[in-house]
Amino acid sequence: MHGTGLDVVAALKASLGADSVLTEPADLAGYIHDWRERYTGPAACVVLPRTTAEVAEAVRICAARGVPVLPQGGNTSLCGGAVPGTQGQPPVIVALSRLRRIRSVDAANNTMVVDGGCVLAAVQEAAAAANRLYPVSLGAEGSCQIAGTIATNAGGTAVLRYGNTRENVLGLEVVLPDGSIWDGLKALRKNNTGYDLKHLFIGSEGTLGIITGATLKLHPLPSSHAVAWIGLANPSVALDLLGRFQSTCGARLSGFELINKLQLDLVIAHVPDRRNPLAGSHDWHLLVELADNGAEEELTSTLSRVLEEAMEAGLVEDAVIAASEAQRHTLWEIRHSVSEANKKAGVGLTTDCAVPVSAVPTFIEKAAEAMWAEVPGLPYIVVAHMGDGNVHFIPFFTYPQWEEVEDKEAMAHKMRHVVIDVSNQLDGTFSAEHGVGQTLMAEMTNYKSPVELKLMQAIKATIDPQNLFNPGRLIPPKG
Repeated sequence: MHGTGLDVVAALKASLGADSVLTEPADLAGYIHDWRERYTGPAACVVLPRTTAEVAEAVRICAARGVPVLPQGGNTSLCGGAVPGTQGQPPVIVALSRLRRIRSVDAANNTMVVDGGCVLAAVQEAAAAANRLYPVSLGAEGSCQIAGTIATNAGGTAVLRYGNTRENVLGLEVVLPDGSIWDGLKALRKNNTGYDLKHLFIGSEGTLGIITGATLKLHPLPSSHAVAWIGLANPSVALDLLGRFQSTCGARLSGFELINKLQLDLVIAHVPDRRNPLAGSHDWHLLVELADNGAEEELTSTLSRVLEEAMEAGLVEDAVIAASEAQRHTLWEIRHSVSEANKKAGVGLTTDCAVPVSAVPTFIEKAAEAMWAEVPGLPYIVVAHMGDGNVHFIPFFTYPQWEEVEDKEAMAHKMRHVVIDVSNQLDGTFSAEHGVGQTLMAEMTNYKSPVELKLMQAIKATIDPQNLFNPGRLIPPKG
């Protein structure tokens, strides 16, 4: 049975209340455009449920009428996965911003249960209030929602030590495409009773269900930190330094972020109050953080010793160690400002590749060569989670340069494809933390094996036989 957009809007208003259903263009604008304003599409309406039961009721209404459903959690996607496409029937957007309760915190069990619409920063703050750490951290943490981070299996800057989102989720509550609710919110680290269903939904990008609640794994809250900003010559030196820090610091190494000179220059130029931490100019920069419980002086001393040895070996050109919590925050602000700076400065054709950590320098070198074979001399940005092998290699056009490109879609596809090809040659992946969304749908058939695609299509068909949840994303159609 298929209904019109007007049918479903009337039914949603009757069931959930008119104040929970947005239809005016001005009200829809923030939901149908992505953060970088590169993707947009029409929506039948936006639904703002207050409870899991209301989410389920909205889904049942849509399912009965054959209307597509687009789950949305924060709308901070960098690959167009959280906004409507331009093809097919306009969906009902189910936004989770009203589901924002911290349901419980169990410090002794190192777990917390939260609503899917909780902003990531609020989750971190609630954990810290219990002297615990929820370690997933990324630039959008002040606006992205926990369900969105789970649906994309978000990575961020702490994967090196704590793993990505998948490693920090113990249980889920999910509304399925027929409107039924799966309550899998157990707070257990051992539960060996068959298929671990939560992993179907982590990284599913809203194609299998709507995550309305989550049981998250917490960690001891570090009481001391030591942070350094380092100037160096090239990524090969960064790889050497990573080995030195890991050998000396072990699990205390919690951040190891690499950016190139162009990225730092763009942040300084386009984000207020951002400055180069070092006196001179360097081709590459590292942000390194150690974290532990105990005396901060000891941690800082360890950081200083590794840096001094690296300087004596000719690896480090210059470095500064944060002397206070405020300085530590200032250094991290530079790293977390990269997306804002790049949006203001031009058009970065973001890639989200990951390769074995040992292959990161080779990947950057070969990706630049492949890009320049197509567009000689084109600048590129590198933002790399060096410790886990995730490299955002970004061919970069200023706005005037981009306006001169005749076929912008073809150029974007070409640039991403040549970079991803290099990753594939190094046994890497084309999506490490951002997801597939709209941007990388073609790459699913280019790089996924037929066996993988067949399995994914079978799971989708079983859980969502009407293909109503976020259609046209992540799962390529059969045939």
